[in-house]
Amino acid sequence: MDQVKAGQPAAEVLARRTVRSLLPIFLSLTMVASYGHAQTAKIVGLGAVRCMKFTQEVQRNPAIQRDYLAWAQGYMSGLLIGRPPGVDVGLDLNPSTFPLLKQLEFLRDYCDQHPSAGFADAVQTLYKRLREEGAT
Repeated sequence: MDQVKAGQPAAEVLARRTVRSLLPIFLSLTMVASYGHAQTAKIVGLGAVRCMKFTQEVQRNPAIQRDYLAWAQGYMSGLLIGRPPGVDVGLDLNPSTFPLLKQLEFLRDYCDQHPSAGFADAVQTLYKRLREEGAT
């Protein structure tokens, strides 16, 4: 703790104490800002396209759906692993009530309705749907 020394202005000591007391708040805000920036990280891989491109590629080559679904499952697995402790514990990404073919249909429908959205957005929406499925 700073002490006032002879000849030292009390305002200087008060200012130093104020800065020290505000430092944890500043560091917290910096971490929040950094975390927010991390959320805008560039997604890569086959699924890092707009829904319109996904739809066009599937129309040209239906077999490629398998590759997109595999990307989606990997992406959702990453989302699941990255969840905080106690969140989405036991979430099944391939439940018998919402099997892979139904998930693929969900992705196609989402992309048909939201052509300018990212395919990753479709997958995140599917992830939320699977969370709902697990809650029932």
